[in-house]
Order: sequence, then C-alpha cells, then structure tokens
Amino acid sequence: MKDHLNTSFFSILGPTYSESDYVSLDLSDRKTSELNIDLSTEFALQDYLADYLESKGAKAAYGGYLEKRSLYDRSSYFGESSRSHKRNIHLGIDVWADAGTPVYSPLSGKIHSQRDNLNFGDYGPTIILEHHLGDLKFYSLYGHLSRESLFRYEVGEDISKENPLAYLGTNDVNGNYAPHLHFQLILDIDDKIGDYPGVSSEGDLEFYKKNCPHPNLLLNFKS
Repeated sequence: MKDHLNTSFFSILGPTYSESDYVSLDLSDRKTSELNIDLSTEFALQDYLADYLESKGAKAAYGGYLEKRSLYDRSSYFGESSRSHKRNIHLGIDVWADAGTPVYSPLSGKIHSQRDNLNFGDYGPTIILEHHLGDLKFYSLYGHLSRESLFRYEVGEDISKENPLAYLGTNDVNGNYAPHLHFQLILDIDDKIGDYPGVSSEGDLEFYKKNCPHPNLLLNFKS
C-alpha cells in the first residue's frame, strides 16, 4: 500500500462537505503545550476546536497520523506516564466535526465486526470493515461513533461508499472526547473483533507503522 488507492479526494463526512470545508489540525504534545490547551476534559478541546474552525472558515478538522499526544495522559487505559510502555502515538487520522455528522467508507466492503468499547478514553462504538482490492485484503476502522450506528448493519453485510456507514457520537458515548471520527487502516487484524489498537507506544511503533499505513492513502487530503 505504497501509493494512493483513491485517485481523488474523498470526503469521509459525505458529499455535503467539500474539500475546502476541511482544515488540517495539529494536536501533538508540542503544539498543545504551546497553546496551553487543557486536555483533561473533552469540553476544553471542544471549545478550542470550535474557535479553530471558525477562524479557518472550515466545517471539519483532520490530522494526527503518528502524532505524539499528551491527550491520552488523562486515561490510565493508555498506560502510566512513568512507564516505558505508555501509548501516546496516534495510528489513525482523526476527523473532528459535530456529533451526528454522517460517516462514509471510502471503499466498498463488508462489516467485519463492531463493538462498543467502553473504557474511558477508548473508541466507544466502533465498526471495522473488510476490503478486497485484487489479492490485497485489508481493514478500515471507524471509532467514536454514535451507539445507534452499531445497529445499522449486520456483521457480513455489504457496505457501499455511496451510503452512510455510521454517524459521529457525542462525548457521553464516544470515550469522553470532543466529537470526531478515528479512521485507521489495518493490514493484518489478527484475531481482533470490533477493536484494534489506535495508539502505540514508542517500543511498538515500528510494527504498527507497517501494519497501519497512512489513512490518507484513501482520503487524499492535500497535507
């Protein structure tokens, strides 16, 4: 998966969002420290995002692949801050938009699995799709969805890129984050069902970089 699999931009939030409606966003630990953003609650980040989008004249923000973040320090789910296995490097692209916004798959596929991952700071409602391109089989993960999204399709059901797959969830169901989508590609999902690590430690990063290629292969954001 070295080259872009889509030849043009794909709006993962649907056709009502044009390419100009999206703006890149840096939430690395370096940047959030410079801006002095309080990441201990989802509401501080939500307020920052609203101001950021207004200042950019945009409807959604995206970014975060392999970004090292202090955002995960608030949850013990990612490991204690003093331990070497702490997970704080993001393996997908986040797309920040209002709760209830539809989510589309950039490729047709079928439902591999789905689950409500309930840990504080986890994905919340999650759907994983299985895709086939010639001899290549891979997976795409959609996290932080609405709970209702888990009842739209059955495991094994075919999904098209023309119809909504799911909708973004509110902070009370999405792992306590400002509303957003976590979109991630996975080559070998092993035996995981409805879940797959979306954040890596430094020690495991080389494996996950190979197994979770850049999601922009399918979305074609300019930067």
